[in-house]
Amino acid sequence: MPGKRRDMMPTLAPAHAIGGNETVPIDPKLVQIPEGWFLMGSDAGQECERPIHRVWIDSFLLATMQVTNAEYERFVQATGAMPSPFWRDANFNHPQQPVTGVSWHEAARYCEWLSQLTGRAYRLPTEAEWERAVRGGLEQKQFPWGDEPPQALSDYTTRWQTGPEPVGRYAPNGFALYDIGDNVHEWCSDWYDPNYYAASPERNPRGPEQSPMKPARKSSRGGSWRHHIKVARCSARSSIPPAFQYADYGFRVACGV
Repeated sequence: MPGKRRDMMPTLAPAHAIGGNETVPIDPKLVQIPEGWFLMGSDAGQECERPIHRVWIDSFLLATMQVTNAEYERFVQATGAMPSPFWRDANFNHPQQPVTGVSWHEAARYCEWLSQLTGRAYRLPTEAEWERAVRGGLEQKQFPWGDEPPQALSDYTTRWQTGPEPVGRYAPNGFALYDIGDNVHEWCSDWYDPNYYAASPERNPRGPEQSPMKPARKSSRGGSWRHHIKVARCSARSSIPPAFQYADYGFRVACGV
């Protein structure tokens, strides 16, 4: 049932600290996304979601949850990076809320830091990987749970009132991913081109060499706590310049198998 509270579901093991030091990263919980073909895009969405095209994605690992304030704080303490501009705001600074106000550059740097300390090559997912993951094995459905509208979600009218929710409170999608498609927009690795699908390769597309937008934009996916419709369609695309720091932008990490 879409939107069922996680406290009514079997729970996953929480993320665990690698060590006791507050500058040591919190090891993200990962799930393996299976390799396979899927139909990317939509004829019912915006022009940039067309044409629907067949895409092959190699298997990869994706974090089950968005990077939290607690996880990002370790990075800030270890590297001297600037903290989120929203950490003094009580609507955004709960340790288990997704970190927000992180630019694309900072998200990429977080992945580099995590890679150096864990020996695993973390990165941001591509747009194609993200859409493969959000669909959870459901072909051409509007949302991660199917075609029912977001208003059918449990507690929809009372959720996301003043900011994003702590991660992992509601049921995951078919690939055991939490909050994918809602809560905050998630940065992707690709440059954004609204016409990319017309020239996209069939296998493991990585996006264009550069964005044709002025200024150049990086791709992002997923819904937002502050939008009128809080949950994005699986095929919906979004983008902003990589230096922007918005209160509804966060990220989750990916890596190879």
